[in-house]
Amino acid sequence: MLSADPPPDPRPDASPPLVLVHGMWDTPRLFDRLKRKLGQLRGPLLIPHLPHRFGVTPIEELAALLGMHIEATFGLEQPIDLLGFSMGGVIGRSWIQLLGGHRRTRRLISVGSPQRGTITAQPWPSWPLAGIADLKAGSALLQRLNTNLDTLRDVNCCSFYCQPDLMVMPAWRAVLPLGPGRSLPVRYHHQLMSHDDALQPLVEELLRPGP
Repeated sequence: MLSADPPPDPRPDASPPLVLVHGMWDTPRLFDRLKRKLGQLRGPLLIPHLPHRFGVTPIEELAALLGMHIEATFGLEQPIDLLGFSMGGVIGRSWIQLLGGHRRTRRLISVGSPQRGTITAQPWPSWPLAGIADLKAGSALLQRLNTNLDTLRDVNCCSFYCQPDLMVMPAWRAVLPLGPGRSLPVRYHHQLMSHDDALQPLVEELLRPGP
């Protein structure tokens, strides 16, 4: 008996699963509009809920939890792409660089993430707000990430940001040390995940073939 051919993959380049990581004060619903725009052109998707506890949870702890979600959903070896918004971009990057995620990550898309720290985080104490303090310019975490880029070099990286952005100040601090950075024509932080002028370029990047 002949077996039926498998249905064609609706994704244009059979891309790996996509992991979306939300920021502080957000939930997975943050990505609803992006999901609608992607439709069936990209998947499967994993959008875990990460309990930031208003900035109390350290970023490395959240990165470890992210890794557990990825392994539980896709196993230990399945390659993935990862898009992180705001703090979520730093969480994803921490998992990639510090917890072995580089071995399976094809692409990292950072959106409005303080990859080099932000002035907005400077006034907040490391206790009890360890997660927010991790985003200070010059924090121990960001120094580790930005000093040794060896585990990031084989990941295809790009950054999106806006000007002005009261959450990431100055705006250039939202650009990863590797890969291109692009400013999007929106007025404030959360429009990066809600405005068509930001969502359309993100969809185009997520559907771009190759790494």
